[in-house]
Amino acid sequence: MTIALVKPLQDAPEDAQDAIAEVEAVDRPDNPLADWLTVPDAPILPAWARNWASVRANSGAFAKVTWWHTRYHALRSPKYGVKIAGYSARGAFRGGRRLWPVLAAQDHTRAVKALAAQSKAKPEDEALALRYQVAHRDRTLARRWRWGAALGLAAAASVALNYASLGLQLAASCLTCGGLSAIGWSDEAQILDHGTPPLRIAMDAQQLNDALRATGLLKQGKGDDEGPRVNCMMGPLRDGNGWSVIFDLPKGGGKTAADVLAKRTAIAAELGVDEIQVIMSRVRAHGGGNAGRVNMWVADDDPYLADPVPSPLASLDTFSVWDPIPFGQDARGRRIDVPVVWQSMFFGGLPRRGKTFTQRLMSAAGILDPWVRHYVADGKGGADWMPAKAVAHRLVMGAEDDAIAALKAMLKELIAEMEYRFALFRSLPTSLCPEGKLTKQIVEKYKLPFIFVTVDELQEYLTAMEKEERDQVISDLCRVARRGPAAGFICNFASQRPDAESVPTKLREIITLRYSTQVVDQTSSDMVLGKGKASQGADASVLSEEHRGVGVLVTGPASFVTVKADLLDGPGFAAICAKGRALRQAVGQLTGDAASDVTAAAEECGINIPAVITDVLEVMRHSSRMFTVDLLSGLVNLDEDTYGDWDAEKLAYELDKAGVNRASKQVKIEGKSLAGYQRRDVEDAVPVELLAAR
Repeated sequence: MTIALVKPLQDAPEDAQDAIAEVEAVDRPDNPLADWLTVPDAPILPAWARNWASVRANSGAFAKVTWWHTRYHALRSPKYGVKIAGYSARGAFRGGRRLWPVLAAQDHTRAVKALAAQSKAKPEDEALALRYQVAHRDRTLARRWRWGAALGLAAAASVALNYASLGLQLAASCLTCGGLSAIGWSDEAQILDHGTPPLRIAMDAQQLNDALRATGLLKQGKGDDEGPRVNCMMGPLRDGNGWSVIFDLPKGGGKTAADVLAKRTAIAAELGVDEIQVIMSRVRAHGGGNAGRVNMWVADDDPYLADPVPSPLASLDTFSVWDPIPFGQDARGRRIDVPVVWQSMFFGGLPRRGKTFTQRLMSAAGILDPWVRHYVADGKGGADWMPAKAVAHRLVMGAEDDAIAALKAMLKELIAEMEYRFALFRSLPTSLCPEGKLTKQIVEKYKLPFIFVTVDELQEYLTAMEKEERDQVISDLCRVARRGPAAGFICNFASQRPDAESVPTKLREIITLRYSTQVVDQTSSDMVLGKGKASQGADASVLSEEHRGVGVLVTGPASFVTVKADLLDGPGFAAICAKGRALRQAVGQLTGDAASDVTAAAEECGINIPAVITDVLEVMRHSSRMFTVDLLSGLVNLDEDTYGDWDAEKLAYELDKAGVNRASKQVKIEGKSLAGYQRRDVEDAVPVELLAAR
């Protein structure tokens, strides 16, 4: 049975019928003009001029090559001057040698010599003697006129140049040197050196085809036929510090752009570069591409080893999270900005690769927006997030029992806030809340800020919990990450070990934006960036130890880019937190823990509190009492350089010097009494006016 897959012409729409009729009118077999009227489906412009991107790239490359040659030859201009002087001297010698017979009237000399010889042989011939005398006189006259004309012209030229302008003198000199050099020229002579820009790699269409053929992406030819070739839509051409090419795979080979991306390492090896230098992506239909079109850029060297760029956020006084956040630069130096509204983020990777610094960029942008409320939890409990206490509505530091209890309470508070917002949205008219999401109008009218939920070192919390407790926390995190974006929640999670035990798949899979610094293998890369991303080219395992602050950013199912994140160091982050505190105070949005933070209040009032008191209060943030051994451990975790060699006696001495008077040197926790401190004793050392301000 045959199934008709195409509607008959009479069933097609009227416009379609007209179009089909026009085509048939031209392509009819009995139309003698069919071949002549058929428009060839081929571009009329060369590949480099078919789009503005190609024109700009070629123009930029031409300008760079021109500038390089200008500097190259300018540096060698003294050498060229010596060469020209040498050729001019040789030309002067050759010209003088050719001019001398004319000035010496050698054309007359030959006749004089012949007549002299004849006169000597026939001395009695008076007619011959007369002819000899006439010839001798003609030669003398010729010499006088010729030398006179030459010397006269030289004298006239000297006088004219003496009174001429400097420009004319230089022009005459150049013409003279040029003429003499032309006379002194030879076939092997060369004034300019042959300069070639020093490229680390060279790339042409033949090399690209050979690389693709060697990796099995192009079929092998038979005999003298090398086989099918790619169709280069642009390039290869110089683009910045590398080579750029856009090509289509040949039809009939059964290969797609995804196959090319999956063989990135093999292609890099065939091109003679490291895989980190090869940047490839598909060209989608919206960009004029198809399933077989690939955009490839091959860098001259590792493009991520340059010094990091300071974050633009450091110089801003305020920022709006409605705008994309300045994040970093790609391999070609192009800015990468990340929109975070309605999104959630996950950062992963090995320790000491810049993961926390990069995660802080996103939170720093939110801190500069006074209409963003921050909930921060740091499982490591170190100094990275300490400045956030100046603005954080809730701040949880460490992964001890009291910190875990504070984390669970924070999640319950977030869920309650989320449910309240959705209930509010349901009650609002569609003119104010058309999509059931937070809008700028709702923020202004109901004073509902965005909520930034930042959890660093998530694995520290989850691995420290019992299974039932852990499952509940994971469930709460999933609820916030899944439903929260519509309510104005922006989740910002990070973990060093993104495996199923540390961070479960069901939490990772609902995150929309993912960023991974260096990991050990492709499996770990896929755990952060998503299953199958490494085979698509988003592979963080190709990064090396030198790539600090560099990671792969995945922004969608088929969208990714390797980014060198902007640098925002600790002091810079602290300065942004101070700005954020002032911004929130101005609009009445300084709430929660930040409103009662004595350290930030002391800095505002110009009161100096000993660092040991502020650090002890920070360690005891979630505890009313703490054993000395636990307090020392927390201080070391907070600042190992300062407290690494402290013992109980040193701590007691420093606190006593700072004005801490302990009511008792023993504290009782869960029925166990040991040496320790009570939070209220430490707080009593804080100036009264600061405690009153709380």
